[in-house]
Amino acid sequence: MKIRFGYVSHAISLWDASPAKTLTYTRYQQLSVQEREKKLLEVTKQNLDHTLRMLYYNLSHELELYRFSSSIVPLATHPEVRWDFITPFRSEWQEIGSLVRKKQLRVSFHPNQFTLFTSPKTEITENAVVDMTYHYQMFEAMGIEQYGLINIHIGGAYGDKQQALARFHENLTTLPTPIKKVMTLENDDKTYTAEETLAVCEKEGIPFVFDYHHHMANLCQAPLEELLPRIFQTWSNAPYLPKVHISSPKSEKEFRSHADFVDPEFVAPFLKLLKEFGQDIDFMIEAKSKDQAALKLVENLGKWRGFKRISGGTIEVK
Repeated sequence: MKIRFGYVSHAISLWDASPAKTLTYTRYQQLSVQEREKKLLEVTKQNLDHTLRMLYYNLSHELELYRFSSSIVPLATHPEVRWDFITPFRSEWQEIGSLVRKKQLRVSFHPNQFTLFTSPKTEITENAVVDMTYHYQMFEAMGIEQYGLINIHIGGAYGDKQQALARFHENLTTLPTPIKKVMTLENDDKTYTAEETLAVCEKEGIPFVFDYHHHMANLCQAPLEELLPRIFQTWSNAPYLPKVHISSPKSEKEFRSHADFVDPEFVAPFLKLLKEFGQDIDFMIEAKSKDQAALKLVENLGKWRGFKRISGGTIEVK
């Protein structure tokens, strides 16, 4: 059994490398028409360059998983701004995609919590489709729309979870089929448990990204050992191994908040369970210290009996 590790968006070990530099709409409004275009191009170019830096950093550390920032393009989905962020940067997008394909990296996006399909408000669903389309367009520009995945949560319950779930299935029909094909769903730490999210995934034919920390904060009735085979099965038609999100609590009092690093003892029961199944799997580390947390966890686990570090970002479990 092998476990590959990755991290979210920003390698904090690199100097001034954020791939999510911003331009607010307030600032945008203060600029002249010419200044607006110049600033949009400037910030996007910087974010694309930093994204490429991140990928080379990952390759040098043998980290094969990476979540792109959703904020590469400033104001991309703002109704008063929406602009062509593809044409001016065709070579940059293609260079990123070419590297991903050549090195067979596993990449994804994770839109924010407002991208949801459970709302009773039509405009919320419409905005969710716009945001999912934006992420898909970035994959298309890179030429990896068949390989990248876009992960979201189910959304809110709005006082009636069953009604909200019914709306989710109905509203999801407004999402273009090619985008739905690269979509994944994740359980959350307050509302939809792993068991509930899994049922939605099974009904819609969507791979399930299991979040262990969220699961521990929002337990379901079914034991995890019963859910795991079904979770793995949702990935049977996907081009990738099952993926899980890994983090640990900041403290007992702030249990839902992510710590800077991952406490190996917190994830030990989950690792023990995975070992029994022997399923190769990918870990996306969601700790605050990003790349440093991923590499530290690999280092720590590599010292455990039966766990062997076989590359910068991969552990073999025997």
